[in-house]
Amino acid sequence: MQITPGKDLSQILLTAPIGFCILDAATLVCETVNDKFLAFAGKPYDAVAGRFYWDWFPELQPWHEAALHNVIATGNTHNTLETGIKLIRHGEEEMVFTSFVYSPVKNSRGKVTKVAVWLPGNNIPVRALQKAGEHAQDVHAMAKQMAAVNLELSAANNELAATIEELAAINEELASTNDDLTQTRDDLERSQNLFRSIAGNIPNTVIVVVDRDHRYLVVEGDLMDKMGYDRKDYEGKHPTEIGQTERYLASKHLYDRMMAGEKFSVERTPPSGEHYLEHFVPFENEHGQVYAGLIMLIDITEIKLAEEKSAKLAAIVQSSDDAIISKTLESVITSWNDSAKRIFGYTADEIIGETIYKLIPPDRQDEEPAILRRLKKGERVDHFETKRITKDGRLIDVSLTISPVKDKQGNIIGLSKIARDITERKLDEARKNDFIGMASHELKTPLTSLNAIVQVTQARLKNNDDKYLSVAMEKADIQVKRMTRMINGFLNVSTLEAGKIRIEKQPFDMAQLISEIMDETRITLSSHPLSLLGTGPAIVNADRDKISSVLSNLIGNAIKYSPKGSLVEIDYKVQGKVILVSVTDRGIGVPAQDLVKIFERYYRVEASEMRLVSGFGIGLYLSAEIVKRHQGKIWAESTNGEGSVFSFSLPVG
Repeated sequence: MQITPGKDLSQILLTAPIGFCILDAATLVCETVNDKFLAFAGKPYDAVAGRFYWDWFPELQPWHEAALHNVIATGNTHNTLETGIKLIRHGEEEMVFTSFVYSPVKNSRGKVTKVAVWLPGNNIPVRALQKAGEHAQDVHAMAKQMAAVNLELSAANNELAATIEELAAINEELASTNDDLTQTRDDLERSQNLFRSIAGNIPNTVIVVVDRDHRYLVVEGDLMDKMGYDRKDYEGKHPTEIGQTERYLASKHLYDRMMAGEKFSVERTPPSGEHYLEHFVPFENEHGQVYAGLIMLIDITEIKLAEEKSAKLAAIVQSSDDAIISKTLESVITSWNDSAKRIFGYTADEIIGETIYKLIPPDRQDEEPAILRRLKKGERVDHFETKRITKDGRLIDVSLTISPVKDKQGNIIGLSKIARDITERKLDEARKNDFIGMASHELKTPLTSLNAIVQVTQARLKNNDDKYLSVAMEKADIQVKRMTRMINGFLNVSTLEAGKIRIEKQPFDMAQLISEIMDETRITLSSHPLSLLGTGPAIVNADRDKISSVLSNLIGNAIKYSPKGSLVEIDYKVQGKVILVSVTDRGIGVPAQDLVKIFERYYRVEASEMRLVSGFGIGLYLSAEIVKRHQGKIWAESTNGEGSVFSFSLPVG
């Protein structure tokens, strides 16, 4: 016998020849009952269905409660013997003979979820038996009637047994189907929650699922929250129902393409200036039919801006005259521009993936670890002059600027190097220094002779009354001394840059040296009063002649760039392990933009007031180099139009 769950089962229960009802195991509430059971109970349908079992069968509770609980607890079927029970039927108390069967209904995990109550017995009221006895002629007739009833009940019981077996199979199948449906529903709910969770956590997006009629099914994404939209206003509605008719009609052709099975993407740029990328993805069933579509809107404004910046940066890098190289923290080269190819000779394919050590001469390999240590601290290496080796083995002079590359969180993820080929500049400097050195040496010989002639002539003119000749020779002597200082300066530059200048330290009193220089200056430059503020001895260990040159240069500059008659102050003081010396003037001052460059070689301030003052810009450069070689510091402070303070410090020991 083939039985279909659902409709067939309901028909079997309603037409079964025995009484039958279903109780919920947890609440003992009646869920299903047939007419045979209602006839036995003597109660209408509304008094039984949806009611607590013991409310409409209170007479059974003392006898059957324990048995019913045992069925639920153990999962075993319980049969009661046929017996007489007093029931309230149709409002009257009657004695009824019957038997009860309580059978458990289990789910796929073996748990009792329902209890089936069967009435397989005779279910004969005593009143019916009495009525049959009144009309019988004798006891034999009563017996025959009872025998007939028993035959009928026996047949009914056989039919009931078959029905119970079929119902048990149906019940098991229904339980399995119900479990499958429950599992499917739970899986769908979990999948939907997972989809919402994923969609809601993708940054800068809105994700929409629509059905074939373009009605919103799911709307998620943080852009909705940023724009102030509530998904409850969308889900289950058509765009035209929520005031988006114009926007929908403009995009309807895209929806139609998606529902036709096409997967594609489009970019949008609204008047507000943002950039969006919109993906359209059709959903197909197992038969290849599109039943829904997914639309993902992504805000790509930052990506577009980054692409524009990257394109501009790439253009700058490629057009730069300097070699621009990127490398990892392990010194592996990751990018290489055209100028790098021109300077070093390697193509990008040849060098990318190699280490930077391929460009470093063997005797300078220790430079890279030292540079890396500084960069990993977040420092920047500026204008580091060194030598590098090209593909053809040539050594070239380069100036390096190296910077750490950081991500948004400030972590160093790589390094950027700019290398400038300064070989020609170095050669020019060497040629210039050689020329200056040679010229200075050549000029020094005739100048020495000229100086001797001037000295002899001055000596002979002491007793001469010709005032003109006396004054002329004094001026000639001043110019010879100026020329001597100038030539000595050029020679010192040449010697310094050739690495031949020597610092010979010895202890001396800085106060005494300053006094001597002030006295010499008063003889040759008497136009400005000089004042010494410091007092007491100040012993330092340094090269007396070189420091004398520094002091002479600073005092001479203070006089040169100050109005005639203005005071020049010299001060010194010992502060811990260093001595600080300063020269203060009340002159024209130095513009702020020139202060950082004033100690560079041959640098001269371009202010109009400076153009009338002679000089080649080597005095401060030499002074700075001398101080640095003493492990000291030199600096300047100035207010334009008010004067300047030039200071240097030296270690005392």
